[in-house]
Amino acid sequence: MAIDDIGSDTPKGLTLNNQTLAFLREIAKWTNFLAIVGFIGIGLVVLMALFGGAFLASAASEFGGGTEAVGGAFFTIIYLLVALLYFFPVYYLFKFSRNMKASLQSKDESALTKAFEYMKSHYKFVGILTIIMLSFYALIFLFGLLGFAASGF
Repeated sequence: MAIDDIGSDTPKGLTLNNQTLAFLREIAKWTNFLAIVGFIGIGLVVLMALFGGAFLASAASEFGGGTEAVGGAFFTIIYLLVALLYFFPVYYLFKFSRNMKASLQSKDESALTKAFEYMKSHYKFVGILTIIMLSFYALIFLFGLLGFAASGF
C-alpha cells in the first residue's frame, strides 16, 4: 500500500510494510473494542440521566424540599450534556476503526485516508477538550487562591 507525498519531509512513494499493516489491523481491533465500550458507557450515562434525575426528584420530595423538580432536571441536563460530549470522540474512534478495517481488507486508499481523518478528529476533539478542562482547573485554582488570600491568611 503506497502513501502519497504529504509534505516536503515525506519521501514520495512511501509504502506500508507487512509489519505496519499488522499493527494497523491490531489498532483497528482495539479501537473498535474501545468504541463499543464507549457507546455502552454513553448509554449508561443516558440511563442515569433519565432515571437518576427522576430518582433525585422523588427522593427530594420525600424530605419536603419543594425544589425537587429543579434538582432532578439539573441532574438530567448535566448527565445528558456529559453523554453528548463523550459521544463525539467515541464516534470518531468507531469510524476510524471501521474505515481502517475496510481499507486494509480492500486496499482502498480513500478508506485509509478517511480513517486517518477520523483519527485526527478524535485526537483534535480530545486535545481541545483537554485544553478547556486544564483552563477550567486553572481558573478554579486561581479563584481558590484569591479566596484564600481574601480570607486574611
